[in-house]
Amino acid sequence: MNANHARVCASPEWAEHIQTEILPVLTRDVDLGTDMLEIGPGPGAATDWLRHKVGRLTAVEVDATAAALLAERFAGSHVEIVTGSAADLNYPDESFDSAGCFTMLHHVPTLALQNKILAEAFRVLRPGGVLIGSDSLPSTDLHDFHADDTYNPIDPASLLSRLQTLGFAEITVMVDWSQKFIARKPEAAAPERAA
Repeated sequence: MNANHARVCASPEWAEHIQTEILPVLTRDVDLGTDMLEIGPGPGAATDWLRHKVGRLTAVEVDATAAALLAERFAGSHVEIVTGSAADLNYPDESFDSAGCFTMLHHVPTLALQNKILAEAFRVLRPGGVLIGSDSLPSTDLHDFHADDTYNPIDPASLLSRLQTLGFAEITVMVDWSQKFIARKPEAAAPERAA
């Protein structure tokens, strides 16, 4: 993470942006259930908001330093911080009611790895579970902001088909000054009756 991220993403202004302009839109008509997985919480702006909406929040962070800071911050709460890669989650299938990733996918270096993270989210969601997420729109300014850092922006035009290919249904992609998405894992198919 470059100095720009350390300054901006840990700021109270960024937390307010996530908590007032992103998360309320994504959760307005969504039931997050009891058990939620947050992918790539970074400094925890979304974590702090989400923990009030679910019974148990598990946040998986690849950066060990960031994970340690979050573990200290949320010690004694119903938030579990795990150091690890969201591309290889150590949870059984259908472990969570909901999952979320907020302004982190553009930090994932390849399209294949982004898809692996989204596929893992699909795998660990229970049938009917929902994935919510957001990310920045590609721009020259954002490219410059990420100097000496990973910057692999999500093309909003491809997001719908990427999520469909992974098995998600009931997908909504919203694009304004950022991109937000909601995608549901289909309910389990009803067993066929014997003739």
